[in-house]
Amino acid sequence: MNFYRIILGHQHSFAQECFENNFVGVDYSMNINLENDLPDNWREFNSRFIPTYLEKNPEKTNVAAGLACGAIHTMSKAINVGDYLLCPNGEGAYRVAEVVGDYFYRDGPQEHFLRHCRPVSWLNKKIKREDMSEDLKRSSGATLTVTNLTPHSEEINILLEGERVSPITSTNPTIEDPSEFALEKHLEDFLVTNWDQTELSNNYDIFEDEEFTGQQYVTDTGPIDILAISKDKKELLVIELKKGRASDNVVGQIQRYMGYIKDEIAEEDQEVKGVIIAFEDDQRIKRALSVTNNISFYRYRVNFNLIRDES
Repeated sequence: MNFYRIILGHQHSFAQECFENNFVGVDYSMNINLENDLPDNWREFNSRFIPTYLEKNPEKTNVAAGLACGAIHTMSKAINVGDYLLCPNGEGAYRVAEVVGDYFYRDGPQEHFLRHCRPVSWLNKKIKREDMSEDLKRSSGATLTVTNLTPHSEEINILLEGERVSPITSTNPTIEDPSEFALEKHLEDFLVTNWDQTELSNNYDIFEDEEFTGQQYVTDTGPIDILAISKDKKELLVIELKKGRASDNVVGQIQRYMGYIKDEIAEEDQEVKGVIIAFEDDQRIKRALSVTNNISFYRYRVNFNLIRDES
């Protein structure tokens, strides 16, 4: 059993229709019926349909096209019958549904319309966002339309039983330091919000367009913390926070992310680089990076002061 978070239209505009008619779906202006043209492999799907997406949306980049086609394939094929979906209801909670059938296509005259769909059965249960751990809040709050929440399945099952969890709980087995993990979850948001105040902003912007953002950019090996693009558009930068994980896990993960971006997303003339950010100096990371020339290491400092009120 897998878990996914699905956003049902911009600002949940199709949520009520989906709740009433027992389906979920995505759009991305791809008005093509895929019922007889759905390869099992997402790489094959992307190679075939990214050009189609870019033809219909010439103003979009390869990065945006990869995200759109990835979401369509996940909704249409990767999600299995029996998987569970969490869908925001726009009121601070998530409706929960079980997928009960295969892909079907809906056509409509509107520009924005949920065309690529799956039939579901809505459970008589809701999960309140306030009951989630910080880890699950961040993952379920990603701006992407389709987000895989399966790594949080243990917590989601607990919440479905009506229980609450610790706010800094993480079920990721690679986490060595839970307190550092919790701190750096907030650091990611801080970096995105205050990007213009960082050294990296001198040469890079966080990738974004009207539909997508570079924060928690989805890949086939997990979400990239932040994906940035150089101001001259010649480099893509993968940024990964250590988040309390073992050093070997962080280095291996960012290399996998960079490989994905290089193979699947980058234009022919774009270079892919990486940055690892950690709270403490980490000799194991430095040793691993000493034999690479395209991944940099940064440390961050937290300033926290208590000022007594003398009034």
